Amino acid sequence: MSTQPDESRAGQDAAPGLDTDEAIRAMLLLMPRVAARLKRTLVPERLRSLNLAPRHLSMLSYLLFDGPMPVSRLAARLEVAPTTVSLMVSDLSRQGVVDRRSDPADGRRTIVSISHDPETRAAIEGWLANGASAWRAAFEPLSPAERAVFVRTIEAYEKGAAGPAGAADAD
Repeated sequence: MSTQPDESRAGQDAAPGLDTDEAIRAMLLLMPRVAARLKRTLVPERLRSLNLAPRHLSMLSYLLFDGPMPVSRLAARLEVAPTTVSLMVSDLSRQGVVDRRSDPADGRRTIVSISHDPETRAAIEGWLANGASAWRAAFEPLSPAERAVFVRTIEAYEKGAAGPAGAADAD
């Protein structure tokens, strides 16, 4: 794989773009910086002692953006077993981060929501706000089709970076 920039395009007025090797090089150099920046994002004081994993952040994001939902729907969105979500919900519920209640329409189902405690809700919203603002700034100049391509590309990368089929996730 070549990692050298394509000098043949230097100075041309053609539409900007990257060939595959240039894009790979750019992303291999960019992703460690992105990961480092994410690791430096401070967890709000209210949430620091909780030892939250990436899947917790994803679950809280779904609950914040999409509202309360059943454990089964959270499990489907997180692509994990319902028992895994139930364990996460039990842990976060004990710590006052999420609330759970029986579904009035079906008492066998549990509905999960972000805690009604204003301090907890503000901590979660604040924690997610910086990322949401950064994504808004990145996506605003793109067309809806370009945004969709970007999201599908990141999804494909995440699946491919997991390694051979059946490799266990580390989070």
